[in-house]
Amino acid sequence: MQDNSLAYQWILELHSYLAYAVLAILIFAVANALIGWLSNKMFLPQKDFRISLMALILAHLQLLIGLILYFVSANGFKAVQTLGMGGLNAPARLLAVEHPFVNILAVIFITIGWSRHKKFMEGTKKFKSITIFYGLGLILILSRIPWTQWFN
Repeated sequence: MQDNSLAYQWILELHSYLAYAVLAILIFAVANALIGWLSNKMFLPQKDFRISLMALILAHLQLLIGLILYFVSANGFKAVQTLGMGGLNAPARLLAVEHPFVNILAVIFITIGWSRHKKFMEGTKKFKSITIFYGLGLILILSRIPWTQWFN
């Protein structure tokens, strides 16, 4: 797939716009869990469970689309193959190495938070698990967004 093909451009746009939804739901899920944890609220399946699940699903979907892009884009795996690690400048290294690696770690943290919350019966422990692990995932994601490309 060429970087100028319609399919590639569509996947790239989807990855870019889905990132806004992922960030919004992650921020909402972390804020909801933090409020629930600090105010000692009961964990409600119809609200809290669904918010956390939606954040998990969107994060995994974004990761899947990102992995597709990583292997078809000239800015991903092909850049590392062509230039080697030493040949990548800072913006190229961000796209080819740091962004994918750190975001995979972020989704791992989010998944751990989801898995841990299911083991607890108490609402405060559920909220604490989601707050900590989704929060770590959110921080990692925010640290590796290619901001210069987002606002161009």
